[in-house]
Amino acid sequence: MDFSWTEEQRQLADTLRRFAENEYTVEHRRKVTRDHQGLCRNAWRAYAEFGVLALGVPEAYSGFAGRATDTFVVQYEAGRALLLEPLIASSVMSVSMLAEHGGERLKEAWLPALADGSRIVTPAWQERNARYDFHAPRTTARAAGEGFRLDGCKLHVWHGGAADAFIVSAWNAAVDAVTLFVVPASAQGVIVRAYPTVDGQQAAEVTFESVFVESAQVLGDPRRGATILEAGIERGIAALCAASVGAMERLIEMTAEYLRTRHQFGQPLAAFQALRHRLADMLVQKELALSMTHFATAALESDSAEERRRAVSAAKAMVTKAGRFVGQHAIQLHGGIGVTAELVVGDYFKFLMGAAQLFGDADHHVDVFARTAAQEGA
Repeated sequence: MDFSWTEEQRQLADTLRRFAENEYTVEHRRKVTRDHQGLCRNAWRAYAEFGVLALGVPEAYSGFAGRATDTFVVQYEAGRALLLEPLIASSVMSVSMLAEHGGERLKEAWLPALADGSRIVTPAWQERNARYDFHAPRTTARAAGEGFRLDGCKLHVWHGGAADAFIVSAWNAAVDAVTLFVVPASAQGVIVRAYPTVDGQQAAEVTFESVFVESAQVLGDPRRGATILEAGIERGIAALCAASVGAMERLIEMTAEYLRTRHQFGQPLAAFQALRHRLADMLVQKELALSMTHFATAALESDSAEERRRAVSAAKAMVTKAGRFVGQHAIQLHGGIGVTAELVVGDYFKFLMGAAQLFGDADHHVDVFARTAAQEGA
């Protein structure tokens, strides 16, 4: 399979890289994190102008109907620059679920607004003591007139403080299954408590207290909410893997530059073979992660749920392992300055460690891979 970028993809990558170098500097990113904004609205508008936010939106709703490989390009560059904005939660996960399963009313209400950046939608599915399981939420949906009443609490809602709406998973006793609902953040009974994450991004705890939603706000088949959510999470994982690989590449570049310019014992550190070998090991791990991310990205186009699940879990486990290796060695090769807050290497390491826990850690995905393989072989 050919994973080389098309001319359009290279142009998009160049545009994002120039924007990051000129506008999204380290100082700018740190200011956004210090202010606890969760995102830069000017940057978000710029992504809309670049067409990034419309990539996954169908053409009928002001989008470009892009493919998973286009998302890879965007997230790879986002990882290199450590962009804080909800490109994955809103423009990948929520857009894909709405575009593939939303009714006409939901699509018209949200997809054009997501494409032009005027709205942000993020999934809300994790709950207390549930780890990464989404098949039996404690949040409930009970019939009420022409709609439903939602009650429950969602944790670790990525970019929840900036969201205009949430895609909420709830147990629907009427159909004895998980159902997804699109719930505006402004709806009566929605309580959002935002907080910063370790890597400078933002998450939230979102509580739903007898929140009324119309039947038209049900996303997809009420009986297939878990299946729809799983597909959205898989796209989110593949995108996060691409961002992690981009971050690893930037770490390797910075470490190589440091070894070339830092002198010790009358010669650059790069002259020491042991350190060059360490850098080579970092590159090997990054390339392994890149290969598995390509594998997962390609698998997203498969009609087989088992094939997608196996590929995505394998990629997440590999990328998590590689990210820790590359991040730790980048800090060690920078010496004492590597552990200081002033050095941007630490920002990249925090991002990689945060990404390692999102959507399931390595142990979780090794288990998912093993169970899926066993079921296929049975």
